[in-house]
Amino acid sequence: MSQTSVLAPVAGRAVLLEDVPDPVFSAGMVGYGAAIDPPRRVIDAVAPVSGKLLKLMPHAYVVLTPDNVGVLVHLGLDTVALKGAGFTAHVSQGDDVAAGQVVISYDVPAIESGGLNPIVAVVVMDERVPENVTLSDAVTLGADIDSGAHLFTANKTSR
Repeated sequence: MSQTSVLAPVAGRAVLLEDVPDPVFSAGMVGYGAAIDPPRRVIDAVAPVSGKLLKLMPHAYVVLTPDNVGVLVHLGLDTVALKGAGFTAHVSQGDDVAAGQVVISYDVPAIESGGLNPIVAVVVMDERVPENVTLSDAVTLGADIDSGAHLFTANKTSR
């Protein structure tokens, strides 16, 4: 079994995924993981794992590890509607990124002023078994977490 440590892409208050007010994330439809309620200022969102930047949109990105674990970082709820407003990318799709490397600057106040929830969902893509994600204490306790701190571990069975 491979284990992938997934880091918090932003600082804030760690939140259980099931408490995210969006059924796509709270029900694990995209995958399982955790979320972070970010500070209300412009922040840098970093790569949660090292790997290839498989997908880069203004409001979300996916990093694929060498072990083929895809981790999605989704900045805010329904933020696709902003068409990139409030987001600045610092890397390009297809780039190799290191865990902790800045990917996107995220203007949290601009998101909130548009009436949207700025919560950041971090999920293992296509993970259908919630038990394969081991949450950090910060998540289970709803505690504050620093950017780059351990958020959860993705456990993948070898095939």
